Amino acid sequence: MAQISLTLPDGNARQYDAGITAGEVAADISKSLGKKAISATVNGAHYDLAWPIDADADIAIHTMQDEEQANELVRHDLAHIMARAVQEIWPDTKVTIGPVIKDGWYYDFDRAESFTPEDLGTIEKKMKEIINKRDEVRTEVWDRARAIKHYEDLGEPYKVELIEAIPGDEPLRMYWHGDWQDLCRGPHLQHTGQVPGDSFKLMSIAGAYWRGDSDRAMLQRIYGVAFTGKEKLRAHLNMLEEAAKRDHRKLGREMDLYHMQEEAPGQVFWHANGWLIYTQLQDYMRRQQRKGGYVEVNTPQVVDRKLWEASGHWEKYQENMFIVEVDEEHAREKAVNALKPMNCPCHVQIFNQGMKSYRDLPLRMAEFGSCNRYEPSGALHGIMRVRGFTQDDGHIFCREDQIEEETAIYIEFLRGIYKDLGFENFKVKFSDRPETRSGSDEVWDKAEEALLSATRKAGIEPELNPGEGAFYGPKLEFVLTDAIGRDWQCGTHQVDFVLPERLDATYVGSDGGKHRPVMLHRATLGSFERFIGILIEEHAGKLPFWLAPRQVVVASITSEADDYVMEVVETLKAAGVRAEADMRNEKINYKVREHSVGKVPVILAVGAREVEEKTVSVRRLGQKQTSVQALSDVAQELSVEATPPDLRA
Repeated sequence: MAQISLTLPDGNARQYDAGITAGEVAADISKSLGKKAISATVNGAHYDLAWPIDADADIAIHTMQDEEQANELVRHDLAHIMARAVQEIWPDTKVTIGPVIKDGWYYDFDRAESFTPEDLGTIEKKMKEIINKRDEVRTEVWDRARAIKHYEDLGEPYKVELIEAIPGDEPLRMYWHGDWQDLCRGPHLQHTGQVPGDSFKLMSIAGAYWRGDSDRAMLQRIYGVAFTGKEKLRAHLNMLEEAAKRDHRKLGREMDLYHMQEEAPGQVFWHANGWLIYTQLQDYMRRQQRKGGYVEVNTPQVVDRKLWEASGHWEKYQENMFIVEVDEEHAREKAVNALKPMNCPCHVQIFNQGMKSYRDLPLRMAEFGSCNRYEPSGALHGIMRVRGFTQDDGHIFCREDQIEEETAIYIEFLRGIYKDLGFENFKVKFSDRPETRSGSDEVWDKAEEALLSATRKAGIEPELNPGEGAFYGPKLEFVLTDAIGRDWQCGTHQVDFVLPERLDATYVGSDGGKHRPVMLHRATLGSFERFIGILIEEHAGKLPFWLAPRQVVVASITSEADDYVMEVVETLKAAGVRAEADMRNEKINYKVREHSVGKVPVILAVGAREVEEKTVSVRRLGQKQTSVQALSDVAQELSVEATPPDLRA
């Protein structure tokens, strides 16, 4: 029998007969590893312990201590175990697909009756019974004809359709969990008892069209989450509970920030409170950009398709654009325009006005650009995912030898802004060329090398994010981590050699000849809508004082204090604090509760004693204790807090 060489992570190689399984390799390394092993990575691919290895390879054996691989297996097995449980309880149910997703899995079912929330408990109980049986998990490889006949005999039409849709004619892998069988590429654990029975939970039921086609059957999707230990499950459920409290949609209502309605899907109706946050943030960014050497411009909302064709957006991005047809003076052919989905082609038009010299570069151009992009209705999510938004967009036109310096300058610019807004740390991802792109491989090689080198020289080693670049160039993505551990991709920085070429942007070099500028696309907050949503959730509505739309409510305890209430309000306004009076004939505890729900940072209570002593009783949001302070001291203290961080001495 042919021999193969398997190289372990420590560099040592072992010789085996071709066809040996990863499970046998683990047992050969040590008896204890053979017992603990759950899967292997073979030449970068995740392998089931039962799969044969037929050629020389690098191999690493995994145990439950390897979080990434263990989570994948546990969640994948639970998808099968859940489908088995459903069919054992309701035998007429048809099964479809059940993939692993972030933190868990889902499985889609075709069942005449609707699942209820109470059914989830019944299914969980049956799943734990299956886990406790410790049924063997085994796999076989079948040809397609045999697999199709098998599912036809079982009355599983969705599995038949899945097989017929798989390209090629290679054989298929079939898995059994006990007597229950599913079509699956694997890998899986070795028996159901390896799944931690106390570390999963079924979460919800939703509708889902078969294969995402609204003309096909509506199925029922059950979602579950799972981890390798009950403590991790508990932490995840606590995080979800905390996230629900922080949901910007809920807080947006309570704080009276904005609303959305079906007549304008994916568009935001900003109320006075929300718009105040928006304009405060925009004013802050405008000051920072001026300080950073940017010139601010503004470009049209509706632009002729000719520009989008020239830029490449018409070909690569049209499905995300809102098209506008205009009958220009009853011409025979309507003019076709588009609402701009991004600002970059328009900024090139400004650059192209007049001759530019190498001495003019870098030219840093910024715009609070209102953009519109078509997002499927199912993808819309409050103000986090919308169709109409405004970016703090910027483009830096520079020479090729300035890419490195400009990238380093921008990273420091972004770092200072994130720090001011309460985010001390961020991660950076490097996204390289996508499948659909403009420009030659040579241009992409140059752009990727320049951006990666510049990032590393700025002292940052980015995570690789393969294939996720823009169609015109590679990009850096700046990812913030919020107070409960969630990641938010906000800022971007992209190197683009393509668009200046397509739109014929040039500058006169020191040699007197014409040269192409490099275009660096950058956004720091991203969209204002999304970033405000992130801020609301990060702070659970308790925004930094300078950003809070309602900073202080001065509440009367008795009507005799009304005049003093107004004196306090005027004193605070004179100190630059947003203050309002609450002199309603309500008990002070009622007023405090109401304004606390509205996330007012400071409530000043005023009664007879405060009137006499010229003081106020100070209650800060989230604190039970109150303190009595002189009005002059409170006004001075709050005046400092109300000053944006970049304007403080």
